[in-house]
Amino acid sequence: MKTILKKCYLSTNHKRPASSSPMGPCSVSLRSHTCGELRPEHAGEKVALYGWVQYLRQDLFVILRDYSGLTQVLISQDDGSLKEKLGELTVESVIKVTGTVRRRPEGQENTNMPTGDIEVLAENLEVLNTCRKLPFEIKDFVKKSEALRMQYRYLDLRSTHMQQNLRLRSQLSMRMREYLCHQHGFVDVETPTLFKRTPGGAKEFLVPSREPGRFYSLPQSPQQFKQLLMVAGVDRYFQFARCYRDEGSKPDRQPEFTQVDIEMSFVEQAGVMALVEGLLRYSWPPELGGLSQPFPCITYSEAMRDYGSDKPDTRFHMKLVDISEVFVNTKIEFLKSALGQSEGSIQAICVPDGGRLFKSKDLEALKETARSVFGQELSVLAVRPEGTLKSPLSKHLSPSDTEGLLGETGARPGDLLLVSACSLHIVRPLLGKLRLQCAELLEARGVALRDPTAFHFLWVVDFPLFLPKEGEPGSLESAHHPFTAPVAQDAHLVYTEPLQVRGQHYDLVLNGCEVGGGSIRIHKAAEQLHVLKNILKEDVSVLSHLLEALDSGAPPHGGIALGLDRLISLMVGAPSIRDVIAFPKSFRGHDLMSQAPDYVSEEDLKPYHISVTWPPAKTEEK
Repeated sequence: MKTILKKCYLSTNHKRPASSSPMGPCSVSLRSHTCGELRPEHAGEKVALYGWVQYLRQDLFVILRDYSGLTQVLISQDDGSLKEKLGELTVESVIKVTGTVRRRPEGQENTNMPTGDIEVLAENLEVLNTCRKLPFEIKDFVKKSEALRMQYRYLDLRSTHMQQNLRLRSQLSMRMREYLCHQHGFVDVETPTLFKRTPGGAKEFLVPSREPGRFYSLPQSPQQFKQLLMVAGVDRYFQFARCYRDEGSKPDRQPEFTQVDIEMSFVEQAGVMALVEGLLRYSWPPELGGLSQPFPCITYSEAMRDYGSDKPDTRFHMKLVDISEVFVNTKIEFLKSALGQSEGSIQAICVPDGGRLFKSKDLEALKETARSVFGQELSVLAVRPEGTLKSPLSKHLSPSDTEGLLGETGARPGDLLLVSACSLHIVRPLLGKLRLQCAELLEARGVALRDPTAFHFLWVVDFPLFLPKEGEPGSLESAHHPFTAPVAQDAHLVYTEPLQVRGQHYDLVLNGCEVGGGSIRIHKAAEQLHVLKNILKEDVSVLSHLLEALDSGAPPHGGIALGLDRLISLMVGAPSIRDVIAFPKSFRGHDLMSQAPDYVSEEDLKPYHISVTWPPAKTEEK
């Protein structure tokens, strides 16, 4: 059979004549050059340019634009035909220009344009398509609302920064494929989009089938498939996976997104982390500076202790400080009460120059965050020049209290202390959130706190394997997902004290944002069954196929998923991940351009045995 296939291939593999077309952006194209590549060394050459009209100047010049940049085209005043066409042109019309490259006259160079030393003397101009009046100008300095950009996304994508973002994304993806496939022997495997519900995790989108009552689910990740590929002996898998999560109206989230999905057999946590560090270093754009290995690594406990967050921004200090010992004999009632409760603690952060720079409204905003988000009161103490504390709380502090507080926090005159007292699971996240809020306030006052050009990667490890389920006392849920293996030293506790178990889970954090997460998986069916049935109380029949696979000779395996959209948005400094996705959804999950999701007629729903129950119309209150 192989011989037959080989003969068939050879008989149909006719050679084409060697092409004389150059490689690159102008290959197999009507144009000779792009608008952004012409330089003084091209002077005297005949060129054919295609693009959009960016500007019309002085009835003399056309500034022509394509994805690569701008070129100035000079229209000769002696050519009546060209002058007539110029007079009829509109901005954003698509044209073809043929002409000769020449140096600009001395003194007319434009140092702000890469092509500013040359211009093209037009010999012919052809209008390929005229442009209607647009809802906004295609100029980077023109401010557009987010809704307008989404509604006319095909216009917004013409902007320089969107073109650059999409091309950076393409280049990064290509380099990642090269590294995984060519250097580490990974196999690119596509997994299904139509699947079934996965226990735990985010809500999933449902897709009806023609069988009554039966639905597909769109996968929130290819988690089960990549584990099944390890059972199948694929050994090393990756894909740029489309994932779907029905998370509702969450800002800066997308219902569909892309992750670099990776899974390996016969690997430990350190191996996966080393692979990812090498992957990022290999694919990282040179213009952003190099990445050094290994990345710093801290435990979940250390992250919460020092930063009040499991995804800390380590570009600035302002760590949390435990000041419980200072007030161990305090008579101040709310501090005494906090220390008397289970895991009670008094914590503080010192904001450098906060006492000098923050205004009353800033302090009130910090207190409001503590009240509205965490239901806690916040004590704010400013350090006076003479070293005393300015605060309603200060009159209740003894000299030793003040001395201890300043000593533990390292506060100096002009600094600001934020103090909160409660159980650790509340006070640490509270101060962690205020830490970031203070950073924003300091930067708004002109303090260069977080370098926007710095990229601080950080691994966070040793997460708890299980957490108490919110709103359901006595029930547990997975901190990551139900397929994560316990740390070897804690494996015996899975059967006795599951809340004390650490998981072999690892998160990759960049500048305070989670950009990746993975784990070593449970590869034995009996252990996976115990977690699902006895700890998480899940319906194991939903995962019977996975349990059967694990019982069929599954190798030890683990992996990770990198959020490609989030990673690239941080690399380019975009305010939203929507700026690195070609056709994103709005924060409500809508496509404002096509008006999706759309209504479907009852006739279209019949084959799926679905009917819509409309909510009762709201009557206007009188």
